[in-house]
Amino acid sequence: MEILPHEKQVYEYIKTVAHLKKQNKENPLFTEEIRKLEQKLEKLKQETYSALSAWERILIARHSSRPHTIDYIKNIGENFIEMSGDRCFSDDHSIIGGLIKIGGQKFMVIGQEKGNDTESRVYRNFGMLNPEGFRKALRLMKIAEKFSLPIISFLDSPGAFPGLEAEERGQGWAIAYNLREMARIKTPIIVAIIGEGCSGGALGMGVGDVVGMLEHACYSVITPEGCASILWKDAAKKVEAAHALKLNSENLLDLKVIDVIIPEPLGGAHHEPQEAYVQVKKFILEQWATLKNIPSDLLIEQRYLKFRQMGQYSES
Repeated sequence: MEILPHEKQVYEYIKTVAHLKKQNKENPLFTEEIRKLEQKLEKLKQETYSALSAWERILIARHSSRPHTIDYIKNIGENFIEMSGDRCFSDDHSIIGGLIKIGGQKFMVIGQEKGNDTESRVYRNFGMLNPEGFRKALRLMKIAEKFSLPIISFLDSPGAFPGLEAEERGQGWAIAYNLREMARIKTPIIVAIIGEGCSGGALGMGVGDVVGMLEHACYSVITPEGCASILWKDAAKKVEAAHALKLNSENLLDLKVIDVIIPEPLGGAHHEPQEAYVQVKKFILEQWATLKNIPSDLLIEQRYLKFRQMGQYSES
């Protein structure tokens, strides 16, 4: 398992405690000593994970073992039927979507998928969408609207694919078109940011009635590396950029960019994935219980006002 820089001391302590347990498992004299060490370990975990910097939390959001869209689909719902293609160019594998049943309710689920090993990451294009990916997502949303199904959108992308071929096929237009059309969809849209939510790649699927964000996910107009390259002409200043971007969940809740912070297990979702699945499922069902009672006309008006109000400021 990948060990992040801020976790090294914790894992060294875990190894020490495990070694003592193994060496003295039949020696009751060490039971109390081991118990004290375990208490110190818990205290160390609390201190380490409660003082994380913005950059350290980005490393958590990018962790190789962090659950991705496909993991949530497998663990929070049943009877998933995948749907493919944009009916125009091709099937973008960085997007996975289809029909699913969660808690007895049918949903259309759409999410960005990065992959979890070298082969799958290449297949999924590291979660970077091409124009056909945005069109695929919108096609599934239109199907959901036709059959009055609520929509779940999982965001986990470092950004839209920046290649020349994507630009030739209208990358910017595809993102802008999704923004407009998602604002008009006449069925509830629940957005969950589960990892990285960067640039137009995330926003092109991020217009919803409620936007929830996992505690250690990030959501920003650009990656810290990209921001540092533009502002300081030096990608090495990514740590400073991460702090300046205010891309963590509590910052975005204060700014009213998101509506709900979804709790994560101590240290991040990769430590206890099952707990993360429970929290995300709970978030989806709670929001659906509220949104299902709102008439479609009022739903669209509230969604419009929600995004129009972002970015307001006052001068003293």
